[in-house]
Amino acid sequence: MEEAPIFSKAAIRRLILPLIIEQFLAVLVGMADTIMVAGVGETAVSGISLVDTLNILLINVFTAMATGGAVIAAQELGDENREEALKASNQLILVVLVFSTVLMVLSLLFNYQILRTIYGKIEPSVMNYARTYYYLTALSFPFLAVYNGSAAICRSMGNSGISMKVSMLMNGINIVGNAILIYGFHLEVAGAGISTLLSRITAAVILVWVIRNPKLPLCIDKNFHLGFHPAIIRRIMGIGVPMGVENGLFQGGKLLVAGLVSSFGTTSIAANAVAGTICSFQVIPGSAISLAMITVVGQAVGAKRYQEAKRYAKNFIFLIMGAHFLICFPMLVFLPHIIGFYHVSEQTAELARIICTLHGLCCVLIWAPSFALPNALRAADDVKFAMCITIASMFLCRIAMSFILGRYLGMGLIGVWIAMVLDWAVRAVVYVARVASGGWLKHHKVLAARQEAEKTVLQNT
Repeated sequence: MEEAPIFSKAAIRRLILPLIIEQFLAVLVGMADTIMVAGVGETAVSGISLVDTLNILLINVFTAMATGGAVIAAQELGDENREEALKASNQLILVVLVFSTVLMVLSLLFNYQILRTIYGKIEPSVMNYARTYYYLTALSFPFLAVYNGSAAICRSMGNSGISMKVSMLMNGINIVGNAILIYGFHLEVAGAGISTLLSRITAAVILVWVIRNPKLPLCIDKNFHLGFHPAIIRRIMGIGVPMGVENGLFQGGKLLVAGLVSSFGTTSIAANAVAGTICSFQVIPGSAISLAMITVVGQAVGAKRYQEAKRYAKNFIFLIMGAHFLICFPMLVFLPHIIGFYHVSEQTAELARIICTLHGLCCVLIWAPSFALPNALRAADDVKFAMCITIASMFLCRIAMSFILGRYLGMGLIGVWIAMVLDWAVRAVVYVARVASGGWLKHHKVLAARQEAEKTVLQNT
């Protein structure tokens, strides 16, 4: 008799749909920040854009640790080992809190030095806006880390609806706060930063309180006694560190490219900011389904049902491609009207239109195997392979070709985005080949065999 699937179609829908809503709200707030500040001028938009690019680099460090904990928790749930899954949940929160606090302190102490080192000489007004926004968003790092860690725990147990509801509240606070502080109190960029900080504090407090419930499949200690379990932390770090290095260097490469873009002038910076926000909407379904892939594939791998894990990964890739077509096609049709909301110059608008069109077409064809498939590898402990491919492709394709096409061949911002698409294509080919060969599962099979041997030894002693 054939085994019932670990996740039914209905269970997958219940996992994915709240994640799509949550991702949509997250991107919507980013767009709202940009649109609301746009009234202050393109220098304000540019300042926020530069800091957001930097913040993504820093946030990805503790987000990688949260993902590491989520993978371990999902695998242990799949193996029906709730005790170890609960330990992983507590250690997840501990690890992300420590990492994010360190990053917050460094960002506050070296605010100007970090911005100047990365972006070099930029217009003084842009730098002033960037410094203000960076100070305020850095204060939110620990709260965002705890929120992300708690949301990862919710996803690991297949209950993304909890984090979605909190996300709705968080983003509502952010948008209302923007309206009051930017337009009512005329705080400009500072208003956007304060609103972001308050919304993240609220979300972290509420979600942590919710996941203290011991009746949930996964929870944290009710009295916040997270404990210290070195073996679990090593497993989390075993996934989180390579992923953190991968994401850190990937975002670091994007920062190098952002520095190149900033040398093209304010028009290119503003067009890049507008296009980046709009393009974020194009990948909302893929980003959500990618998060779900960690839970679904992770539990299948933990249960040692490897063919089922491979089937889930393949089905999710095709699901993402179809979803991206459904969202990108209408966005490209109405693109001029969407860009019009930003009230930018005609030259900036035309540049943003070209970039969004390129991104939309490639988003449908190659985004899924390039960005979603690596999550299947991570869920099966194949993190080092994903790290090496991402780093190599980033430096050989995105960075090198950005300078060649953008600066030396005079293609400017468009050349930078073409280099990005080339990076996607290379990684997509390699990841598809890795899954097809079965190599992505070998690390977990070895680890599972070792753990079984250790259990046998303990039982016989």
